[in-house]
Amino acid sequence: ALVAPSPLVPAWTLPLQAAPVTEGARRRRCAGGHVTPRGGVGAGAAAGRRGGCSAMSLRERSPGGAVEAGEDAAAALAEPDGPDRCLSLLPWDRFSAWLHCVCVVGFDLELGQAVEVIYPPHSKLSDKEKTNICYLSFPDSNSGCLGDTQFCFRFRRSPGRKVSLCCFLDQLDRDLPVYLKKDPAYYYGYVYFRQVRDKSLKRGYFQKSLVLISKLPYVHLFRTMLKQIAPEYFEKSEAFLEAVCSDVDRWPPPIPGKILHLPIMGIIMKLRIPTYRDKPGTTPIVQNIHQADAQISMALPTVHEVDLFRCFCPVFFHIQMLWELVLLGEPLVVMAPSPSESSETVLALVSCISPLKYCSDFRPYFTIHDSEFKEYTTRTQAPPSVILGVTNPFFAKTLQHWPHIIRIGDIKLPGEVPKQVKVKKLKNLKTLDSKPGVYTSYKPYLNKDEEIVKQLQKGVQQKRPTEAQSVILRRYFLELTESFIIPLERYVASLMPLQKCISPWKSPPQLRQFSQDDFMKTLEKAGPQLTSGLKGDWIGLYRHFLKSPNFDGWFRSRQKEMTQKLEALHLEALCNENLVFWSQKHTEVETVDLVLKLKNKLLQADREQLPVKTDTLKKLQTHINDIILALPDDLQDILLKTGTT
Repeated sequence: ALVAPSPLVPAWTLPLQAAPVTEGARRRRCAGGHVTPRGGVGAGAAAGRRGGCSAMSLRERSPGGAVEAGEDAAAALAEPDGPDRCLSLLPWDRFSAWLHCVCVVGFDLELGQAVEVIYPPHSKLSDKEKTNICYLSFPDSNSGCLGDTQFCFRFRRSPGRKVSLCCFLDQLDRDLPVYLKKDPAYYYGYVYFRQVRDKSLKRGYFQKSLVLISKLPYVHLFRTMLKQIAPEYFEKSEAFLEAVCSDVDRWPPPIPGKILHLPIMGIIMKLRIPTYRDKPGTTPIVQNIHQADAQISMALPTVHEVDLFRCFCPVFFHIQMLWELVLLGEPLVVMAPSPSESSETVLALVSCISPLKYCSDFRPYFTIHDSEFKEYTTRTQAPPSVILGVTNPFFAKTLQHWPHIIRIGDIKLPGEVPKQVKVKKLKNLKTLDSKPGVYTSYKPYLNKDEEIVKQLQKGVQQKRPTEAQSVILRRYFLELTESFIIPLERYVASLMPLQKCISPWKSPPQLRQFSQDDFMKTLEKAGPQLTSGLKGDWIGLYRHFLKSPNFDGWFRSRQKEMTQKLEALHLEALCNENLVFWSQKHTEVETVDLVLKLKNKLLQADREQLPVKTDTLKKLQTHINDIILALPDDLQDILLKTGTT
């Protein structure tokens, strides 16, 4: 029988301490006069106490079942004032699990946009990162965003930053669906921008942005959080910001699969982060239960999803073609009137191939001041595989050579059935004022699915809620993506060696090579036609996909997963052998060599989070101890002191 690859299930809990912390390091981390989570900062500490939920509720199981990853460590982290609080975490480590920092960006008449506040004060941002944040936190002047505007952006992190002491929380990443895993090379910026008339100011306008910088792609969560705190911040200023950050530093860690209670200035947000074990397309409901202490509670239906139907409304008739373009990693520009429209549309495009991860770069909001502007707009080479969201009219000229451009007008839900809009030729796109539509010469591989268009049109006629329309659209994209990826999953699973090929005395066998020709032969009997009624050139679509960054990213991930599965099976085979008996029949040199190799195996299992049962690891450790005890005393002392490399 073939050994089918299985999702990686961690077999043991996380360490409570990331690393030993000296008193000097503790003082250095606390320097800067910032609020510690237990230091009473009036509103902040009080709100933290009011919003704090019981240990029982924080350890509440998700509807999907028990959480296996990091549960003991997470339970300890979920107790802000537990007896081991000071031993396990430093001030701001909880905060760092969710946010890198909070910035306030204002407008200075002499300097232009400038970062006025970075909180906590010890947060590190390079000059390049600060410059990017400055320009990306304000809409372009042509956007005319009066009042309050929310949007998000994404930018490259500067290389060479030290890993946080709280890095063990990153291990929670392994329980996330692949499309929600953090990309260590990028930060997200979540913006709440306010522009209102103010005659007391020289410029005549108050212009300021409150920006949350995070590695997490939890768009809906941070958007909701900003809605709660930003209006009050603009009234109360910095002391309020300290209180907000103090609240965040009392949050439990972002554990996938658990119901989390996040207090923020007198309100508790209840949410659940998805896990890879969740069935794609299902979202366990977070019930909004009335709090006994009259605490205001807000249940978030999702942490990361955008309103898909609202975003795709302007290009309603081209959703299937757009799905193909995103799947194939084609260069795409979204030209929109404001950053909120551009960022939401880019995020909707990236999510439309879920549960596949979009593996190229994407920028929900991109400006001419961006540090990658020259790299992405050069005409000396073909446009890169990236999705850009832009609002500046200058881009209509600069990006004219790009093969696929989506022009979005103001996003409004249609009160009537949208009219059919043809795909426009690129030469017709002269300015950003050109009519909304898709400008491309791309010919889709698959025939158009008229059924989904009719279904959504009917929803518009019947005034179906936009949430319901989004559910229909999300399910359509999911079924399309799964129909496409299942044949690939099936073929790649067949590359696993047979279990009988795994010998404890040989290195684990290698995966067979991926052969495009062999894969194409499987499509005749086990292709997408088994799950999808769509006709068209599926073979051509696969050939194009196999050259794309999305295939490369997907295949590398599956390859790593299956290689780890082979290593785990090899470990189990070793454990089932009588290693002590083997050592008695071999020389001391061979026995010492075996002990060192077994120790390295244990280290590898821990380092790479191999999907091995805890009992297997304990059994292997027992084998090692038994072998060492059978050796002479001098060798015992050396081997017991020797770690692994």
